[in-house]
Amino acid sequence: MQAMEHDDSDLHTQRRHRTNPWAFSANVGFFAGLIWGLVKMFFYAFEFTKVEPAFFAKTWYVEGYLITREGYIVSLFWIVVGSIAAALIYAALFRKVKGPWLGVAYGLAWWAALYLWLGPATGTTELIWDMDANSFWTDLCVFVLWGVFIGFSISFEFTDEQSRDSDTHMLK
Repeated sequence: MQAMEHDDSDLHTQRRHRTNPWAFSANVGFFAGLIWGLVKMFFYAFEFTKVEPAFFAKTWYVEGYLITREGYIVSLFWIVVGSIAAALIYAALFRKVKGPWLGVAYGLAWWAALYLWLGPATGTTELIWDMDANSFWTDLCVFVLWGVFIGFSISFEFTDEQSRDSDTHMLK
C-alpha cells in the first residue's frame, strides 16, 4: 500500500510542469494579433471603421500601401509583432494579477496610447473628437477585447496553474 502511494506521488510530480512565461506570452500575443488583426481588417473592409489596420505603421510606407492586398499582409505582420510585444510586457508586469479586468484596462491603455498620443502625433489618425462614432466605438471595442484576450489568457495561466487538478478522473 505504501509503495503504491509513493508511485502515485511520483506520477503526480512527473505530470507537474512549469509554463515558460515568455514563450507562452509570445504565443498568446501571436494569436491575439492574428485573431484581432483579422477582426480589425474585417471591420475596416466592411466600413465599420475608417481607421486603417496597422495605421501606426503608415509613416513607414507609401500612402495607401497598407490597404492593398499586399499591404493587408504587411499590416497583419505589424499587428502580430505589436501584439507579441504587448503580451510580453503584460507578462512581465501583470501575469500574477487575477481576473479579466486588468486586461480591459490594458486594452484601453493601448487604445489611448495609439489614438490619443501616437496616432495624432504622427498624423496617422485624426483626433478622436473628429473621428466618426462608428470608428471610435469599433476600434475602442476591438482594443478592449484584444486586451482581455491577452490579459486573461496570461493571468489565467499563471494564477490558476497551481490549483488545476491533473487527475484524469475529472475527464471521465
